[in-house]
Amino acid sequence: MTSPVNTREKAHLMIKEPPTRFTEKLKFLGPGFILSASIVGSGELIATTTLGAEAGFVTFWVILVSCLVKVAIQLEYGKHAIHSGETVMEAFNKLPGLRLGKAHWTIWSYLLMMAGKFLQVGGIIGGVAITMNIAFPQIPISYFAFIVAILVSLLVFRGHYRFIEGFSLLLIGLFTLFTFACLIFLQYTSYAITSADILEGLTFNLPAGAVGVAIAAFGLTGVGGDEVMFYNYWCLEKGYGAYTGPREDSPEWANRARGWINVMYLDAFLAMLLYTLVTAAFYLLGAAVLHASGDIPEGYEMINTLSRMYTESLGPWAKSVFLIGAVIVLFSTLFSALASWVRIFGDALGEVGWVDFHTPESKSKVLAVQAWLIPLVWAILFLFIKQPVFMVLTGGVITSLILFLVVYAAVYFRYKRLPKALEPGIFYNIAFWTSVLAIIWVGVYGLFKLFLEV
Repeated sequence: MTSPVNTREKAHLMIKEPPTRFTEKLKFLGPGFILSASIVGSGELIATTTLGAEAGFVTFWVILVSCLVKVAIQLEYGKHAIHSGETVMEAFNKLPGLRLGKAHWTIWSYLLMMAGKFLQVGGIIGGVAITMNIAFPQIPISYFAFIVAILVSLLVFRGHYRFIEGFSLLLIGLFTLFTFACLIFLQYTSYAITSADILEGLTFNLPAGAVGVAIAAFGLTGVGGDEVMFYNYWCLEKGYGAYTGPREDSPEWANRARGWINVMYLDAFLAMLLYTLVTAAFYLLGAAVLHASGDIPEGYEMINTLSRMYTESLGPWAKSVFLIGAVIVLFSTLFSALASWVRIFGDALGEVGWVDFHTPESKSKVLAVQAWLIPLVWAILFLFIKQPVFMVLTGGVITSLILFLVVYAAVYFRYKRLPKALEPGIFYNIAFWTSVLAIIWVGVYGLFKLFLEV
């Protein structure tokens, strides 16, 4: 067994001074873009366009608020990872309050809510399977569902993440450029977007009939409740916490921590700009084309309906390109989601006491077993329910509920766990409380209208 002295020595060997120049900071970005690989799938391609198709331009503000308002909560989780070196579930297990067995009530609540999230990602597997079936109709959708599940398991169970993630982001970038091209060409069709359309979407109106989809979209677009927590793991694996070093009451440690936190801020901010622009483009395409034609994505026709956003502006030839892009985007989401899920589920089960998640050997086994089991459950759920849009939007509502849990812990991290030396300025505090209050307001208001007015 490694002695405490050797462990401390190893930790100090990882210490690295943070970069100060902008170009040097760019070399250490990554965690936020890993989340973007997940965000651009279920949220943007399915939930965002469905909201636009159902509500038109009037709920454009929901999408923008969803992307912009949650980032400060994400920053708090990244900051906590850097100064404490703790995973999310380790941190949750140190919260005050009720405990059930070895674990805090927040861990049990998260596991309960995440059970419903299996529907969401099952819907994404369905989206990939349906898309591939359109291209190769001789192969049944059910076969493709299991092929996709096996493929994503193969890529994740041994941790081959860096190459696949980088390659996926490259392809997502190409698909994003294609989406913006469609938005531009749309202006030369009968579906052209006007300034009046945009202004209509910024009136902060929320029609009763669109509440359910709006709540789901708020949970799915931008960083969702679960993705905020995923950010902690990617910050740790990127090395921000290790580079900072074990917490010490010294000016040197505080300076390193502030430096790596600033790198993390840049990472999260640039990623936010990326996924906000992409989300806005997807929404406007859905509102302009699908709402005007009355086409709502649903069932096995989801992909064919979504493809009209491209064929209406670029012509029939664009459908083939859309199908390739849809597979890339949705599969990237599956890959990023599975890589994140196996970490947070393993972490939670370790804190509950059901598995050993604290040694490298046992952790690798837990990650590998989950990597094979979870996609299988996703595929089975899709084949049983057969409603990918409904499944994704249901997961979005659950994601909105998870945000309440995430906010509760973030407030505790900010005011009870943050070292005095890392106290933020007034601008950060304003942004933090804006995020907290906006999440609570949208969540409570949306649920109220959903259950009492619809």
